[in-house]
Amino acid sequence: MRIQFISLAIAALAISPASAEEGWINLFNGKNLDGWAEHSGKAKYTIEDGVLTGQSVSGTGNSFLCTTQTFENFELEVEYKCDALLNSGVQIRSEVFPDATNAIIGGKEFKFTADRIHGYQCEIDMDAARARMWSAGIYDEARRGWLFPTGGEKSAQCLAFSEQGRTVSKNGEWNKLRIVANGPTIQTWLNGVPRAEICDNVTPRGVIGLQVHGIGNATNKIGLKVSFRTIRIHELEPNALTEQEKADGWKLLWDGKTTDGWRSPKSDEFPVKSWGIADGVLTVDPGLTNGEAEAQAGGDIITRKRYSNFELVADFKTTFGCNSGIKIFVQPDISPIDKVTGKPTGVGSAIGLEYQILDDANHPDAKLGRDGDRTMGSLYDLIPAPAGKKVMPVGEWNHARILSQGNHVEFWLNGEKTVEFERGSAVFRAAVAQSKFKDIPGFGEWADGHILLQEHGSEVSFRNVKFRVLPAN
Repeated sequence: MRIQFISLAIAALAISPASAEEGWINLFNGKNLDGWAEHSGKAKYTIEDGVLTGQSVSGTGNSFLCTTQTFENFELEVEYKCDALLNSGVQIRSEVFPDATNAIIGGKEFKFTADRIHGYQCEIDMDAARARMWSAGIYDEARRGWLFPTGGEKSAQCLAFSEQGRTVSKNGEWNKLRIVANGPTIQTWLNGVPRAEICDNVTPRGVIGLQVHGIGNATNKIGLKVSFRTIRIHELEPNALTEQEKADGWKLLWDGKTTDGWRSPKSDEFPVKSWGIADGVLTVDPGLTNGEAEAQAGGDIITRKRYSNFELVADFKTTFGCNSGIKIFVQPDISPIDKVTGKPTGVGSAIGLEYQILDDANHPDAKLGRDGDRTMGSLYDLIPAPAGKKVMPVGEWNHARILSQGNHVEFWLNGEKTVEFERGSAVFRAAVAQSKFKDIPGFGEWADGHILLQEHGSEVSFRNVKFRVLPAN
């Protein structure tokens, strides 16, 4: 069940003049708290010389100063300076209810007291004495706890995260947080260094908040301060690149508006049936397909160019009983094969290595193949994804990542690796020999190929299809 944010303020967000860079707006005007509202606790707030400072008080819980406007997809930048003994954080996509409420979030029931902020938090943790410097980690406030890092403070991930935190954090000085929330992906940077990345979409929209952590009755922590300045946001449209992505070599593989760069595997034209574009989303329309028939209506679509070394990311959304896929190293000149016999046939999906997209719970293909190698996130009919992989509910966006460099290939689903293999290795060839592709010479070992989005007779949607070329390893 999706929890809807209930605003407690009637005033619209007071937006300051745009920053010098196009598309950025200042959330804090440096003078007053127009567009902000206090929730949960009773910390003290002051403004001086364009700096907003929160001060800890005893006898109250966590305090939050939150925007009165909600945000979904965005880049957020915040500069902060925090006393070493005080924990703080920046809330994003967070919610609050005016009354005590029981709510189902991420399949689990939570009980929230009245006016309790809950949701994603980018941590501010400056206490070097604790040997846990987790600033720019991601915490799920009042809900599920730590999302990154995980495994407990002594785990390898947490120890490495702390060590990096000690290197990049600036105690007693101004630090800069950068947070990108785009679809199910949330990424953080601290002072220009990448820190955390998760895929999680239980609340896709909510307020932004500045935390002053509660101190209980610790008298030595009364009056500790966390200060904020230069709080600005750039809302992201679907199928857009951030400045950092552009600098890192990313490009849009689908522009979100047209069919440019794509065609049918069977001709030089884009299919006239099956595929629709609306509101920045590319969707297979089941009303234009032929039920469960594979690539028999409009058919698959492939990139006009061929690729070998690359990183590809895409958001995709399934429907009940959905079957689809993303293929790489696609060879349109090789005849499709029958899905039962593996023999060449005149109809069917183009040949390539497939990142399987499937509603595992409601499509029979999940129980076919070997050891689950036709389930979501698998290398189709070759290597299974883990049974405990993280899959968003039907109707919500998932995030796929495919890395191909030399013969090395990785599939990722919602921030977790599902498959890793070496094309041409003994293990890979053994898997091919047991698959329906066994009669295709050199299957999966081609030097390059097209990228394909599959039409398999059921509704599936794509957006934010991004791509960058990698050096050969």
